[in-house]
Amino acid sequence: MVTWSSTSTIGPVETSAGLVVAGAIGVMLGALVAYVWRFSERRTTTVPDESSPVVPEGAKAVLSVLSSSAVIIDSEERVLQASAPAMALGIVRDDRLVDHEIAEIVRTVRRDGQVRESDHALQPKGGTTAFVRVRVAPLTSRLVLVLALDRTREERVEAIRRDFVANVSHELKTPVGALNLLAEAVSEASDDPEAVLRFAARMQGESERLSRLVQQIIDLSRLQNDVTSEEATLIKVDELVAEACEHSATEAERKDIVVATRIEPELLVHGDRAQLHVALSNLVENAVAYSPEGSKVAVTAEKDDEHVRITVADNGIGIPTEELGRIFERFYRVDPARARTTGGTGLGLSIVKHVAASNGGSVDVWSEPGAGSTFTLVLPSRSQDLDEEIA
Repeated sequence: MVTWSSTSTIGPVETSAGLVVAGAIGVMLGALVAYVWRFSERRTTTVPDESSPVVPEGAKAVLSVLSSSAVIIDSEERVLQASAPAMALGIVRDDRLVDHEIAEIVRTVRRDGQVRESDHALQPKGGTTAFVRVRVAPLTSRLVLVLALDRTREERVEAIRRDFVANVSHELKTPVGALNLLAEAVSEASDDPEAVLRFAARMQGESERLSRLVQQIIDLSRLQNDVTSEEATLIKVDELVAEACEHSATEAERKDIVVATRIEPELLVHGDRAQLHVALSNLVENAVAYSPEGSKVAVTAEKDDEHVRITVADNGIGIPTEELGRIFERFYRVDPARARTTGGTGLGLSIVKHVAASNGGSVDVWSEPGAGSTFTLVLPSRSQDLDEEIA
């Protein structure tokens, strides 16, 4: 989905960085314009009949150090000089500007001499859409400078932020609306104790679902940058697995599901214990939720070279192959109807993915419809230093 604006949620640090970059570009643009103008005036004085404008060596040097895309265009709309980022971004092909809208702005600037700035979406053949902020300014009566700042990342982050807000709003409406209706039902059934108890139980369920959703949103917001936690400690894997299995013990007992574990001894990882508990608990909880009654969930942990692989396998409904690439997206559900019955929020696997990244690892998945699913949390293995305590 292509949307216009950065996620965004771009924080104050990123905004400040953007302002600094924009300011630097403006200073460089001013210096380049002044330099080329003086150069052009000297050339006009000494060689008045020159038919082909020449890019001064100083201008070439400036273009070579610019981090943004820069292009110098002559009066016949030919590209005389282009920086490496401009070529990589696909603004220039051969000796012409690729984007017709940018080319039209160049013509306008050449006619009236006014600096112009605008946003554009570039769609190279066979490539992904790139978003750029373009600034066009006259250098001389014959040369025009085009500066393009790549804002693709910011635009994508902003699109993700908008989708996230929309999805959160949609997900919150369901339990909140249910609680409102149930509250009315309780009020109308005040003379029927059994009905009151029934509606109260449903209200409690919706309240728990709402609380779980809010907590997962909070967890996800803390993990979005995939930055290593300051609370990282040395953790025993067998204790981590035991805590995660205990988290789903009640539901597993209700469905008569056996949660079996097999953990290699003395396995250690270094990470945020609270984050890893949430991630592994989500995997075990999903395995129990999507497995049939009387089945088995297996949790294993073993060392593989320099990593510890914690695997959660079930014999549940499985995931279609075409859906595997999207299951870690926020709010994505393979079976929305089934997710509602199990109380799923669509955030659990996204949290697992970000927790793994924040702790220097990754998460893998294998699944087949009707044969179950296997999720593997891969984390760097650690050994205990003499002065290091285990949490």
